[in-house]
Parts: sequence; structure tokens; C-alpha cells
Amino acid sequence: MLTGADLLAKVKELGDASKSDLVRSCGYVSTKKDGTERLNFTAFYEALLEAKGMNLGGGGGRGGRGRPGRQLSYATKVQFNGNLLVGKAYTAQLGLEPGDEFEIKLGRKQIKLIPLGAAEEE
Repeated sequence: MLTGADLLAKVKELGDASKSDLVRSCGYVSTKKDGTERLNFTAFYEALLEAKGMNLGGGGGRGGRGRPGRQLSYATKVQFNGNLLVGKAYTAQLGLEPGDEFEIKLGRKQIKLIPLGAAEEE
């Protein structure tokens, strides 16, 4: 499969060729179980965009499959029972483990969670 400058050069060289011929000529072809040819249009177009300097946020390579998931919003709401939930994604970013303990300090319109045993830095 061609990538980068080689891919751009081949596409330019083929000019008015059909889309199927472009994909096939650039090597974006696989074989199905029944032996027939499958053209990988998506991989071709992603490689073409990447060659032109556009990254669709694929996670740094072709190893990632599927959708990346939700983005963290860094905002939350007080639940109907008065609890304030900090989700797993946030605690994972901080490297927190189950059982970690915190002191809760209330400030003016803010809540601080300070790990027990750590000095508060201000």
C-alpha cells in the first residue's frame, strides 16, 4: 500500500482513472474468504488525507479500531440525591486507585480534594 508522497504521486499520475482503479493501483486491496477482491476505500481515503497533512484523529496510527469514545467535558452536575460524582475517566487520569483517601476542603465556590498525608500547595 502506498502512503505519503508516493501515494500523492501515484494519484496524480493516474489522473482521470476511476476511483476503483485508483484504490487498486495504490494497493488498497484485500482478498475475501471466497477469493474475491475487496477494495478498501476507507483506508485509501484516510491515507490520502494523511498524505495531504490532514489527520482525522485516528489515535496515532492504524492500530486503533472502532470509535474513540466520548471526550471528557470536565463539568458535572449535582445528582438528584445531592451527590457529586467524579467519574472513572477522571480518576484514571490522576492515577487514583480504589481506597485512596482525600480530605475535602470547601472554598469559595470550589471544592478541593487533597490526598491524605500530602501537604496542600498554595
